[in-house]
Amino acid sequence: MNVFEPVIGLEVHAELATRSKMFCACPVVDTTLAEPNSAVCPVCAGMPGVLPVVNQKAVELALRVALALECEISHSSLFARKNYFYPDLPKGYQISQYENPLAVNGKLTILTSQGEKVVHVRRVHLEEDTGKLTHVDGTHTLIDLNRAGVPLLEIVTEPDLHSAEEVSAYARALHSLLRYLIVSSGDMQKGAMRIEPNISLRLPGSETYGTRCEIKNLNSFRALERAVDFEIQRQSALLDEGKPVKQETRGWLDDQGITVTQRSKEEAHDYRYFPEPDLPPLVVDQAWVEEIRNVMPELPIARLHRFQEQYHLSAYDAEVLTAEFETADYFEAAVQAASQVTPKVIANWICGELFGLLNQAQITLADCPLTPPIFADLVQRVVSGEINQNTGKTVLSEMFNSRQSAEAIIAARGLRQISDGEAIANLVYQVLTSNPEQVQTYLAGKTGIAQWLFGQVMKAAKGQANPQVVRQELEKQLDDSKKNL
Repeated sequence: MNVFEPVIGLEVHAELATRSKMFCACPVVDTTLAEPNSAVCPVCAGMPGVLPVVNQKAVELALRVALALECEISHSSLFARKNYFYPDLPKGYQISQYENPLAVNGKLTILTSQGEKVVHVRRVHLEEDTGKLTHVDGTHTLIDLNRAGVPLLEIVTEPDLHSAEEVSAYARALHSLLRYLIVSSGDMQKGAMRIEPNISLRLPGSETYGTRCEIKNLNSFRALERAVDFEIQRQSALLDEGKPVKQETRGWLDDQGITVTQRSKEEAHDYRYFPEPDLPPLVVDQAWVEEIRNVMPELPIARLHRFQEQYHLSAYDAEVLTAEFETADYFEAAVQAASQVTPKVIANWICGELFGLLNQAQITLADCPLTPPIFADLVQRVVSGEINQNTGKTVLSEMFNSRQSAEAIIAARGLRQISDGEAIANLVYQVLTSNPEQVQTYLAGKTGIAQWLFGQVMKAAKGQANPQVVRQELEKQLDDSKKNL
């Protein structure tokens, strides 16, 4: 059995967050909520005699992405007609860019288990989305044109990726970038970002590409990873058997975990591209580019590196905290509010307890009921010893569900931690006096019973005693008992 090297390039389509469509004034609506065909006009319906007009906001958002990817901006680019006849394209063609795209030659740094890797971006171009088809009982198909004409940004990589892990890392990094730039919602379940890997295999060391297959419209990172893994295995099995890999477009059946043939893979000439006669060249002024560059936010990879250096976080913690800009913003605001707490402790509470509560409630950090200062106040109370760690977790959960402050909950329930040495010494004495058999077991050399005794002291203190002080006092009194034997 031969071991083959996968060679993978990605095409990603991202819906741009504009209020109107790419070439007309129709509003962009949520196709899962809006009445079908309620946001359609003669332009996006492809009626004869209508003329498209370019959406300036879509161009601005596309330029943000191109600059973030360090692309070369084309100051004059062309729209073209991409011809193919399918029910979701009422005009019979899609307005896209082909020979003269908006931007070329970019790159994106991704994080893999082998470290950082640079993925080269071949092109970034604008186009319009297609309509949505709903197949009913295998007998007929319904068409909703609300999505037809929505601005799309297509981002195409070079074939720089060689595993499902790298493909997933790139897709996640790009998704994070698009959200940081506020150019796309990135909601993959609603089709705001669709990923299409082109996969081929070759023998290690070979410079010749194998025959590639494209997998269409993957809308989750999990589906992307599974589909790429399956396709690598499928092509490997064919080549091992001496069978050719056919160049084709394949679909992913998530419930079966397989890819299936959809159609033979088209080449560029099959689409009969030619310049869109109804649109002049798209001219981008350098002053406008610089204006956009000057208001660009800090990008995910730069923020990740800064979090490691400024807050002394591990690469893993920094990656988790910077994956979404809402999380990064929340973390920094909490760190600023909790001046007596180390950033690492804040990171642990966010990534552990707070994420757990958000997952249970099935909401994102953007909808979190606890502001960073309120959250930081709770963590600071734990660190200062006012309440212990377990009590802190209980209080945080109650804060999350009741919207009450930590102070109100702690005061109402009498949860302040007992750290007074004399009070804890009395509790330990009472437990040891009440459990003479267990004390004798400890004195006989079975020291593991000390953990049980510790639990009894904490129980007597209703969980409010300072665990560190309890352990020290328990050890002292047990040692005194040894000396009195």
